[in-house]
Amino acid sequence: MRLYDLKQKEVINIQTCRSLGCISDLDIDCKNGCILALIVPGPGKLCWFFGRDFEYFIPWRCIVQIGTDIILVDINEEECRKKCG
Repeated sequence: MRLYDLKQKEVINIQTCRSLGCISDLDIDCKNGCILALIVPGPGKLCWFFGRDFEYFIPWRCIVQIGTDIILVDINEEECRKKCG
């Protein structure tokens, strides 16, 4: 699967049944080439405009299933938030 294909899928948290959005980037270990985390942008500051306060870093181990249209993850959203900037 290519990054382009992953970026087209919506990420759903099964703990809250909430959509987190779509993947914007990956965190990759350069030494062994393994994907460490999916990066999903958080909501915008004002009506989805003017930048973002945080991103979700979703560890690879928290992925439950990758389907044709969605990626199911099992995360605590507060613990996966990382401040932008």
